[in-house]
Amino acid sequence: MIEMMYNSTRGQDLHKTSAQAIQQGLAADGGLFMPAELPSFTEDEIRSLCSRPYEERAALILSRFLTDYTYDELLDDCRIAYGADRFPGGAAPVVTYNSNISVLELWHGPTCAFKDMALQIMPRLLSRALRKTGEQRTAYILVATSGDTGKAALEGYRDIPGIRIMVFYPADGVSRVQKLQMATQEGVNVSVHSVVGNFDDTQNGVKRIFADRKIAETLSEKGYFLSSANSINWGRLAPQIVYYFSAYCDMVNAGTISFGEKINVCVPTGNFGNIFAGYIAKQCGLPVKRFLCASNCNNVLTDFFHTGIYDRNRTFVETMSPSMDILISSNLERLLYLAAGSKQTTAFMESLKQTGRYDIGADLKERLAQDFTGMFCDEAMTAATIKSSYEKDGYLHDTHTAVALHCARRYLAETGDTTKMLTVSTASPYKFASSVYAALTGTRDENEFRNIELLSTLTGTPVPAPIALLAGKSVRFRPEDTIYPGEMADAMFAAIEK
Repeated sequence: MIEMMYNSTRGQDLHKTSAQAIQQGLAADGGLFMPAELPSFTEDEIRSLCSRPYEERAALILSRFLTDYTYDELLDDCRIAYGADRFPGGAAPVVTYNSNISVLELWHGPTCAFKDMALQIMPRLLSRALRKTGEQRTAYILVATSGDTGKAALEGYRDIPGIRIMVFYPADGVSRVQKLQMATQEGVNVSVHSVVGNFDDTQNGVKRIFADRKIAETLSEKGYFLSSANSINWGRLAPQIVYYFSAYCDMVNAGTISFGEKINVCVPTGNFGNIFAGYIAKQCGLPVKRFLCASNCNNVLTDFFHTGIYDRNRTFVETMSPSMDILISSNLERLLYLAAGSKQTTAFMESLKQTGRYDIGADLKERLAQDFTGMFCDEAMTAATIKSSYEKDGYLHDTHTAVALHCARRYLAETGDTTKMLTVSTASPYKFASSVYAALTGTRDENEFRNIELLSTLTGTPVPAPIALLAGKSVRFRPEDTIYPGEMADAMFAAIEK
């Protein structure tokens, strides 16, 4: 097999192995790593996946992207990461919503969110990368989260030798369950801080730390180097490609589609990593006709696909789908790189940094329109979709999934497209129980755990164990640990000295 090499989207940091790209996380020039050439999966290869369990599907697909890992190494890691003890409901089951829409449920892991799909295996990929590259320093993982990544990363990396992790989240920008999940996190190598501001403030703070050479030098002197568990790291994004192939196979096996038949895919989108992983799957041969990029009221991506202008200079809205409350979608850079090359991508990113906007022009906009449709769902429709899904379709889902299902249903109604739709469900409804219960009943309790109980009683559905057990856990990281974005580097160094 030809070795897969990785290059930066900005054209300066080149020819890295997959292990080097995963270890490094962010490219030295500030770009994101991408394969020099995407692998191609034949129809026979995709068909062969249909008869395999998820762990084997994952190992086979990852082996085409991570060529300096052996198949046996990847299979061992996948069997641990996606086993029944961590995913008791199955790693990525596909369920029927109605005759036109299937739902890919990605929230059956240990933190009840889709980030588990990558962050249960990514720590193992990084540990192997450290050994493969001969790295002796401790990896310091910095994470900016809008809610779900933080807990999933903390759970995935806790007590992993040779790794320390610090998570930053916007103080008022996550749900109460998400906040409590992070605040009660166990592990000797973990730290958590809430940050004044929104997710973009938090994400920009982490990016500034990565870009500061003096910080890198000081960390190295202390025996550390920086890496990332956000989807800017290829080791986080590559495992997400797998579940699109797997979902297609499951739809074939269920008789929902015939093999070779194209599907549409609708993804609730904030940072663009999840939907971009699906786009990579399509570029590698998966039969996908169109992607629906579903946004909430922070609809910067909807406007981008409609106008060709990306403009973050707008009011930031806190919504009931907080994991999508994002105005800077980092992984969009990877799509621009594939469509326009590194030189133009660098210019776009510099314009975003200097002015908060960029214009890709009519030609490039039309090219992207061949694959993507941008749509959004406001707060009223989010709540209405939760209610109608449960009362009319018998399906209970969270707020983020509601955004996607509203957009999927609207798209089908407006276009008359008869292509089967796969809609991605990214979190358990119990992670956002207050909003879900309020959407169903018009009322809510001030106590989050009471809302969880009420939702379970109302719907007759069980509370996932990771959420049910939260009530008995002690809080380690408290509100007084809240810091300003300018204090994030100091907090990082302070954790080393403890």
